[in-house]
Amino acid sequence: MTAAGCTVALLATAAACGTVENLTAGQKVDHAVDRLGEQKSLSFRLDLDADAAAISALGGDADPDEALPPEAAKALSALHVDVSVKSRKPLADSGEKDLLGTSLKVSGADGVLAEFRVVGDFTYYRADMKALGRTMGFPLPSADDLPPSEKEMKKVFEGDWVKIDTKALEDAQKSSGGSKGAGGAGDIDAKTQQKILDAVGTVIGRKVTFRTKEGADGVEHVVATGNFRDLVTGVIAKLRPLQGDLPTGMELPTAKDLKEAPDKKVSVDFTLKNGDLRQIRVDLAALADGPKGSKLPLVLKLAEAGDVSAPKGATELPAGTFPGVGAGALGGGMLGGGEL
Repeated sequence: MTAAGCTVALLATAAACGTVENLTAGQKVDHAVDRLGEQKSLSFRLDLDADAAAISALGGDADPDEALPPEAAKALSALHVDVSVKSRKPLADSGEKDLLGTSLKVSGADGVLAEFRVVGDFTYYRADMKALGRTMGFPLPSADDLPPSEKEMKKVFEGDWVKIDTKALEDAQKSSGGSKGAGGAGDIDAKTQQKILDAVGTVIGRKVTFRTKEGADGVEHVVATGNFRDLVTGVIAKLRPLQGDLPTGMELPTAKDLKEAPDKKVSVDFTLKNGDLRQIRVDLAALADGPKGSKLPLVLKLAEAGDVSAPKGATELPAGTFPGVGAGALGGGMLGGGEL
């Protein structure tokens, strides 16, 4: 969610460094982002707007051993991620204590695969292990496969809601000896975050062009276009002096890595309706070597948040059930260990 928001904000801010047309287009997105911050409830859905055939076709003439299996393409075509947040205050002014609830839900062809919510003092979690196994292409253990020493995990494997005290989770993470940067981007201090925004914004302002397209019924599109390799190379060059301020393990790409980045133009389409940001769309096929005319749109849709209340009947588990795991890891690592 933070990455998506920063991308929009950067493109909007950087537009002021370009032409008059850029300034106008960028301001429209900038104002739409400001309006998001004025809301107390927000959700977004991220998915691929393509069927299994389109996803498979993007592989082109890939080596058979490296080609995407049909089952995986089918799973990806139905996969989507929903993130929701509700607060007592406008989101732009909200701190952690102001949040009423947050949730992350991963769904596929078989319905909800896994979901976690943070409400009040607890982190809630549920998963459909059979559906997860089908999505990943191999069966996962069932509750019957658990050894007696892990009987507390039975509720999780049976797909029921469980809950763990969030502070206890954080304490377990600290006691496990996790590094200072284990939390990722959230551990970057505000001063460094601003330096990153300024550096990246400067590059985008020089290398990205903006244009607007009018639509019907109050719909307008702002399209930002730039060369992917130029953008990435320029951004990394600006970030290298900040390497020492980044979290442990957050290594920047090498010069060799950058040479392998696609030397192609990519466009990001921001859809606004009556001034509100409703959708962000980018065609990933533009960065691949698939057949001519291939399309693989990655779409981010924004709306008001759905249900982020505490689930009823959740079974409380001790934090030691997931040793060394914080709330963020519970929502990420347990969603299939990153295999999705």
